[in-house]
Amino acid sequence: MDVAARKLRPVEANDLKERIEALGPWFHNMNLAGVWTAPDHFLGDYPAQKFKHFAPHLPHDLRGKSVLDIGCNAGFYAIEMKRRGADRVLGIDSDERYLEQARLASDVLGFDDIEFAKLDVYDVGAIGETFDLVIFMGVLYHLRHPLLALDLIREHVAKDLMLFQSMQRGSKFVIELDDDYDFEETCIFFESNFPKLHFVEREYSHDWTNWWVPNRACTEAMLRSAGFTIDERIEEEVYLCRVGERPYAKFGPAVVYPASEAAR
Repeated sequence: MDVAARKLRPVEANDLKERIEALGPWFHNMNLAGVWTAPDHFLGDYPAQKFKHFAPHLPHDLRGKSVLDIGCNAGFYAIEMKRRGADRVLGIDSDERYLEQARLASDVLGFDDIEFAKLDVYDVGAIGETFDLVIFMGVLYHLRHPLLALDLIREHVAKDLMLFQSMQRGSKFVIELDDDYDFEETCIFFESNFPKLHFVEREYSHDWTNWWVPNRACTEAMLRSAGFTIDERIEEEVYLCRVGERPYAKFGPAVVYPASEAAR
């Protein structure tokens, strides 16, 4: 069975174009029944072109699996996972306009069984269930508390795999570090390959929500610290991770918010 086979919803082109424009601007450039959502996107056919680079590394058949797309934006990745036959796909975002974009896109493309909900990453514990695959793409650097978000995902919603991406700046190399350093050791912190999380006080790339930008070593260290093992670095900034042991777990739980009432 071709799990990707779906039919486009019959929508009048003029009406669809008006609905797309009314929900603009779009960050996900998608072809909805012949109408592109962001035809002048500065990255071109994004994120489809990026997805092509690492799509073969993901499970092709997701039948019987559940997927959570955190920071789903206009729903591109949620839709792609549904194309692969995932039984349940839930996309969450804190921006209602993005969610409306995602609902429109999934409906036009014939995937109206995808669920979308307004929910912040810090509140994933309220969902009350774990997922076979968690997608956490392009969100970390927009967060004021990035490690807390990873802790919450690991604690509350990640069952097995996590597809992760973060913008990275600084050194692209990783050095082998000792398990511990004496208090007098200060030179190691001047190494460009040491894990560094760069703080943006005001704006980066004209975006005030770009708060923290890690280098490669920091990205990988944060993932491990939160309890994820890196199965594969499938592209320069993209990682396929798996739930693993959290370092120092014997000393107690990570600093995470408890689960609250179920998400509506």
